[in-house]
Amino acid sequence: MRHLISMKDIGKEEILEILEEAKKMEELLNTKRPLKLLEGKILATVFYEPSTRTRLSFETAMKRLGGEVITMTDLKSSSVAKGESLIDTIRVISGYADIIVLRHPSEGAARLASEYSQVPIINAGDGSNQHPTQTLLDLYTIMREIGKIDGIKITFVGDLKYGRTVHSLVYALSLFNDVEMYFISPKELKMPRDIIEDLKSKNIKFYEKESLDEIGDDIDVLYVTRIQKERFPDPNEYEKVKGSYKIKKEYVEGKKFIIMHPLPRVDEIDYEVDNLPQAKYFKQSFYGIPVRMAILKKLIEDNE
Repeated sequence: MRHLISMKDIGKEEILEILEEAKKMEELLNTKRPLKLLEGKILATVFYEPSTRTRLSFETAMKRLGGEVITMTDLKSSSVAKGESLIDTIRVISGYADIIVLRHPSEGAARLASEYSQVPIINAGDGSNQHPTQTLLDLYTIMREIGKIDGIKITFVGDLKYGRTVHSLVYALSLFNDVEMYFISPKELKMPRDIIEDLKSKNIKFYEKESLDEIGDDIDVLYVTRIQKERFPDPNEYEKVKGSYKIKKEYVEGKKFIIMHPLPRVDEIDYEVDNLPQAKYFKQSFYGIPVRMAILKKLIEDNE
């Protein structure tokens, strides 16, 4: 694997290989012993958009592996403020580091960067397009908490139009056997038609609804996303749909499903839900470390 830009670049076999390696990384983390697997290697985190979990978990993953980190997050203090192009920035930074994690607001930015980089590029989110490492940690969470991926029933709730985490995960789940999906969103935020057509072409079972009341309780995963204000070209459109869904304690109690969320949340999951056994979103966030350790290790080793 040269780069990790989109889930469409890797197949089921490679996904399972990464998840298996992540399990080994988690076991190594649990020993609390310092690791030297990537000693002498440097990761560059290049973020044109805000991030907490993705950036910090990648930096933590690299340090846990014994590597070092350089970072570019304050665009005002970088040459981007002077008008430097993404291409030139990547050309320069790829001479400083062994691997680059890039987040950018423009769809296709990571793919473009990969064409000019001397080192592997990991897409940490390009607009509303793809977020493959989030997908891999989501799959790992499902595997660890449910015990399987094949045959699950999963409900996606919230912003399905602009939610890059959802787009990547739906595609990845379509590679597994007998997965059933439910899409719950306002009509303005429905799953993009190209994704729907892809599911139809693969004969994947899916259902589009506007209310959680329209689905039963017989699901394995409730995947909640926030309504993303920053993705709306018209603020008035955001005002129409904000707060469309709120998962409350009363709805969750007694249910068998787990609740996942890529975070950050706004008001779509009540804080009272956090202490229920179904709530797995903070554990999901932790799983980002072993998964990203596995990804960093694989990409650097594959390109040596």
